[in-house]
Amino acid sequence: MLKKSKPSIRVKYRGKDVTSKVSERLKGYLRENWGSPFIIAFTIILIAAAGYLCYGVESVANDIAVYAYYSLVIGFFELKIYERLQ
Repeated sequence: MLKKSKPSIRVKYRGKDVTSKVSERLKGYLRENWGSPFIIAFTIILIAAAGYLCYGVESVANDIAVYAYYSLVIGFFELKIYERLQ
């Protein structure tokens, strides 16, 4: 019987599995820079808005883009607050 394995992304560098190192560094980066998830969300949401725009649904694309820019502003201010605290 085959074992069910959950899908995962493995990162290999020069033949060695470095997935745990990358995930720990990414978790540390996101823990330190609170604005980064909002800026990443901005990018993803804006790509979704561009997809809707390609299909001609301009009103939905505009609404989604507004939320993307809100996310960008929140992320920017959180990064600036973080810089002042350092």
